[in-house]
Amino acid sequence: MALSDGAKERLSLVIELVKTVFHYGYIPAVVYLGFKQGAEPGMPEIALSNLLWLLPAGQVWLATRGILTKHFPVRMQSLRVISRLLGAQPLAGAQCRAVKRWVSPTMRVIVLRKKALGPQPEQRRSQFLEWNEEVELRCFSKRLGEEFEGKALREAFVQPEWANVQEFQARQAGDTAFEPVAHNRELAENGAQIISQTIRGAYAPSYPSDVVEGIHSHLTSQEMLAHVGKHLGIKDLIKSLEYPPEERSLADTFRALVGALALSSPPERVQRFVEDFLLCQMVGKDVYDIWAPAQPYEYMLRLLQAKGVEQVEPRLCNQSASNTILANFQVGLYDAKSKTCLGLGWGENIKTAKETAALDAIQRLHASD
Repeated sequence: MALSDGAKERLSLVIELVKTVFHYGYIPAVVYLGFKQGAEPGMPEIALSNLLWLLPAGQVWLATRGILTKHFPVRMQSLRVISRLLGAQPLAGAQCRAVKRWVSPTMRVIVLRKKALGPQPEQRRSQFLEWNEEVELRCFSKRLGEEFEGKALREAFVQPEWANVQEFQARQAGDTAFEPVAHNRELAENGAQIISQTIRGAYAPSYPSDVVEGIHSHLTSQEMLAHVGKHLGIKDLIKSLEYPPEERSLADTFRALVGALALSSPPERVQRFVEDFLLCQMVGKDVYDIWAPAQPYEYMLRLLQAKGVEQVEPRLCNQSASNTILANFQVGLYDAKSKTCLGLGWGENIKTAKETAALDAIQRLHASD
């Protein structure tokens, strides 16, 4: 069937548009030239479903009755409605991200301004607008699973220096209604005593006093207490002059937390708290890696004399590659009377092997007690 001149013109327009779009690698429009109502006789219908699958979500160009209308942006939902009205298949595609054009340049300016300012000091969490101290303290106690007295818990986070500065500033301002802020010094002292009693009570039945004191010094060190306190989340709650808080402030606050818990909980629960958060730091560690005498051989002799062993006989049991940098010596310590082995040790020279054998003998003596 022959086409009219107008139909040929419109059809050539569609073909030219499709060729151009395919040449640039994408289809920015959909053209519908099928005349279902009022179409000229003989005009071939071009189904919309054959072109919609090429459409990237965004714009539709409609040509109705041979006139190419002005493009306008539509959403994918609108495209589905149009395709349904025009009798085409439902359109399936990805949603648009809906990122505004001003976002990218604005973020660039913000980054450039931050770089121009240079490194900034870390801001206290309490300086933000949404900070609520009461809620934070309540959430902190719930995270630990403990019940604290509100006043005692608040005092546990106040450093003496911060309280003194607040009082000094109030006096300078002439504030007669200012009440001194209670700090955590007394709570920290009570907490330190509880921690010491718990550690000694846990290790005294299994180890001699020297080893217990070595473990006690390790667990009550400022570095260890600060490590535990920091991972409990007390950093943002501490009221101190410096920020981030120093190790001393973190350690004192952890001691004060133990002291505050003792005011509202039975001793068994306080002991359980110390065991769960502090004594658990010994998991996976060898006690004798933490504690070691300065002179192992002399220390071993004192232990043996207390048990009635008067003389120790060192023996060179094995050696290998003695004339190389990989030299290895094995020394054994024996009771001169009973000829029983007290300890074995290895080292790159005989002296080191002897000291290592003394450490092995000390561990055996402690295990036999």
